[in-house]
Amino acid sequence: MKNILRYCLLTVAAIAICTSAKAADASLTDQEPQAAATDAGWTFSLAPYFWVAGLSGDTSQFGLPTVHIDADFGDILKNLDFAFMAAGEARNDRFSIIGDVIYTKLSADGETPFGVLADEVEVTTSSFSGLLGVGYAVYQGPEAHLDVVAGVKLWSVETTISLEGGLLGGTERSDSATWVDGMIGLRGRYSLTPEIYLTGWGLVGAGGADVDWDVALGLGYEFNERISAIVGYRALGVDYSNDGFRFDVVQQGPILELAIKF
Repeated sequence: MKNILRYCLLTVAAIAICTSAKAADASLTDQEPQAAATDAGWTFSLAPYFWVAGLSGDTSQFGLPTVHIDADFGDILKNLDFAFMAAGEARNDRFSIIGDVIYTKLSADGETPFGVLADEVEVTTSSFSGLLGVGYAVYQGPEAHLDVVAGVKLWSVETTISLEGGLLGGTERSDSATWVDGMIGLRGRYSLTPEIYLTGWGLVGAGGADVDWDVALGLGYEFNERISAIVGYRALGVDYSNDGFRFDVVQQGPILELAIKF
């Protein structure tokens, strides 16, 4: 978890450094285009995406032992039962409204401590997370922007643990939890060429969960003014526990996104 959090902080720092460097140049030479952007009004984008995410961590339910999950993103086609993912943004000058929805249903093999209580463990996890936030560009220029964002994230998670063999063989139990976390962080974009750009974000928060974080870095290509594609890497983690239910996991893997502006 500490290594992932370091990666999160490094990504946020990289976004900030890139946009700050651009600010030093743009503040002297690029003033007129900003006035045109102010008159543009609201713009909107919708971006369905596919996240080839593995799942690792620990989950438990009241009266059952902690189960460790380690499903690599290379096994996603075998483990994934269903997924829906989409992001959106409404933007007007320096202000933005952002949203991100993820629903996944994964089935993976797990293990209990020392393998004594069960020989085989299967864990089915259905998780929904929905982020709604607002942002303000602390720097905005023709080729880069850096936003401070704050929002709330709703989580709803259900896990089913099935145990075979060992002392608890034949046991199957389901449990669920719903909670809300406050989130804060940075989002940014930096144009390398008129068509190619870097984009990324780093968010961290807590509330119902002890810690909730999300970090990503991607490379985008604009086919035209309305359509662009992004490839990158995303990692997301949450640590929640209450009344015997525990969901302490990290999802990470490559991401492929198609963004449509209107």
